[in-house]
Amino acid sequence: MIVTLTANPSLDRSVTLDAPLLPGAVQSALGAREDAGGKGINVARVIAAAGVPALAVLPLADDDPFGVALHSAGVATRPVPIHGHARANLTITDPAGVTTKLNLPGTVLEPAESAALVAAVVDACEGAEWLVLAGSLPPGAADDLYVTVIRAVRDRWLGDAPKIAVDTSGDALRAAVFDGHPDLIKPNELELAELTGTEQPAADDLVDAVLAVARPLVPDTVGAALITLGAHGSVLVTADGAFVAEVPRITVRSTVGAGDSALAGYLLADRAGADPADRLVDAVRYGSAAASLPGTQAPRPLDLPPGDIRVAALHP
Repeated sequence: MIVTLTANPSLDRSVTLDAPLLPGAVQSALGAREDAGGKGINVARVIAAAGVPALAVLPLADDDPFGVALHSAGVATRPVPIHGHARANLTITDPAGVTTKLNLPGTVLEPAESAALVAAVVDACEGAEWLVLAGSLPPGAADDLYVTVIRAVRDRWLGDAPKIAVDTSGDALRAAVFDGHPDLIKPNELELAELTGTEQPAADDLVDAVLAVARPLVPDTVGAALITLGAHGSVLVTADGAFVAEVPRITVRSTVGAGDSALAGYLLADRAGADPADRLVDAVRYGSAAASLPGTQAPRPLDLPPGDIRVAALHP
């Protein structure tokens, strides 16, 4: 079982254009779709599509229309009742794959609701291999909510606690990394720079710059770091070494959820006993597959791009 927490779920509305987006103009769309979204839910959907048990914990009111979309996603869930409804996010994609996102803040999470959410995650982690804490925090939630979850899970399950992966940004990521010490983080290059207080790396020196920043974090602060770099590939830093993998040639339809799918691919490979380089390869395959699909679709094993993924060891 892989458990995910999505504290700020979203109904993802995706619109596909037949021309570049023109602000201030009226344009026709080729099509649209709605998906139950939020980073933890996206990870759980990919895991479930691969035939591996997944359980998504999330705040959800009984009368929230989000529940209908979530039911159609085919993911086992453990909803925690709240008073508000999930936010809606809008993604607009043009023929070149350029994506524009409008993300709403989400409903306010009251202190009692936050506490109930933490308790639900702790209970769900019985016998789990991984716990994934993913996405932004809703208004009203403390910046250290993920730290609270990490400590509660480890205190409850001790030596049987699952490994913990964190995929978020800003203050939530900083707190989770330096106070929670998770087993895995999955930032992109901008989130990594913000986390470490370093400058945004230049494109022509991206891999080396990312490695230099991530290496001091592993393994004393976090167990491993999977850094997704979009078209530039992905870097994995572990206690035993570091690797970079190139992305395959694909037609990009939507980048929404690609990082979540990369994380899911990594976890699937880890669960299968793969070594670090192969875990990175599977992360790249799943992330690329997601980018080749419209909307926020969960790639299945049949959607993975064929051919070899080039991976190389990195030396600081």
